[in-house]
Amino acid sequence: MASDADRLLMSAALSLAARGVGKTSPNPAVGSIIAKEGQIVGRGWHKGAGLPHAEAEALSQAGEKARGATAYVTLEPCSHFGRTPPCADALIAAGVRRVVAAMEDPNPMVSGKGFGKLRAAGIEVETGVMAREAALLNEGFCLSVVKKRPFVHLKLAATLDGKIASRTGDSKWITGEKAREAVHRLRQRCGAVMAGVGTANADDPELNARLGGESFETLRFILDRDLRLSPEKKLARPPLSAFTTVFCSAGASPEREERLRGQGVKVVRTGEGDKMDLKAVLAHIHSLGRMELLLEGGSRAAYEFLRAGLVDRCHFFYSPRLLCGEGRPMLSGAGPEKIADALRLSEVESYFVGEDLYLTGRIFGEEE
Repeated sequence: MASDADRLLMSAALSLAARGVGKTSPNPAVGSIIAKEGQIVGRGWHKGAGLPHAEAEALSQAGEKARGATAYVTLEPCSHFGRTPPCADALIAAGVRRVVAAMEDPNPMVSGKGFGKLRAAGIEVETGVMAREAALLNEGFCLSVVKKRPFVHLKLAATLDGKIASRTGDSKWITGEKAREAVHRLRQRCGAVMAGVGTANADDPELNARLGGESFETLRFILDRDLRLSPEKKLARPPLSAFTTVFCSAGASPEREERLRGQGVKVVRTGEGDKMDLKAVLAHIHSLGRMELLLEGGSRAAYEFLRAGLVDRCHFFYSPRLLCGEGRPMLSGAGPEKIADALRLSEVESYFVGEDLYLTGRIFGEEE
C-alpha cells in the first residue's frame, strides 16, 4: 500500500518528468527518484531519444546507495533493448529493494513486462501511484502508441462572440501577449504544427516556437487540398520550406506541386480525387516520430478534424472583445441539427492567462 511519503516522492518524480515534455519524442517523458532511509540519493529524467533513461540517470547518481533503496518512476521501466539497455535490468543489477511506479506502459506490446521482470527478480513492485497525473503528463504518448497517430491538440483564439478574425480577415491580435506565449509553449511541446491553407496565405505565419528569446524549429504541416499555398509565403520559401510539408488531394495540380517542391517544400498526396484522407495525414506525421500535433486552424480545418473525431484536446483562448457583427467563425461547416448531438468536452479546466480566458478539455469521440 502506497504511503504519503510514496506520493510525495512520486510527485517529485513527475516534476522531473515534466522537464522532458516536448523533448523526448517518440519516447515518453519520464522522471525517477531513488530514495533510501528517507533521503533522496538519486534523481533523473529522460532528456531526449537516444539519451539515458530516467532510471539510468537516477541510478548513476545514487551509485552504491541504490542497493536496498526504493526507486520511484513515473512509467513502467522498459524491459527491452532499444537505443539504450533495459531499465528493469539496471534496477535489478543495482540491487533496489522496491519499485514504486505511477502507471504501466500503455504500449500493448510491452505493457506489464517490465513489472514482471522486476517481480521475478524478487523486487517488490507498487503500481498506480498518481497514475492519473502520470497519464495526463504523457497523454500524447499514451494515445500514439495505441492508435498509431499523433495526439491532436486543437487551438483556437476567438473573441467572446466566437470570431477568429474580422470580416476583412484581420486577426492580429485577438489575444494578448501572455496567451500568445502559452501558444508558443504548446508548439514547443508538440514539435509539430498544422494550419489550413487559408490561414497560411492570410496570416503568413512561421509556426515556430519562440520562448525566452530563443526560437525552436517545429515541423510545419499545411492542409491544402488544391495546392493553393502561395510560393511567396514564408513557409514555402527557404529556410522555412525545409521544415514544411503540404498535404493535398490526389487530384491537385502537378504544376503547383513541382513549383513548391522546387522551393524545398515536401508535398504529400492523400485520398482519392479531390477528397483528402485525414487519417492518412496523421499516419504520415506519426511515421516521422511525432506523438503530438498542434492544429491551429483555421475554421474549416478545425471543423473537418472535429467532424472526423480526430481531435483529442481543445485549447480555446477567449479575448474580452466583441466584434458585434460579421466575422470569421471559430468553426466553418454544417453542424448537427440537435444540441443533443453536439460534441462535449470533458475534464474541463479554465483560468485566465493575462486578460484572456483559457479553456481546455478532452474530447473522447468516435473516429470516422
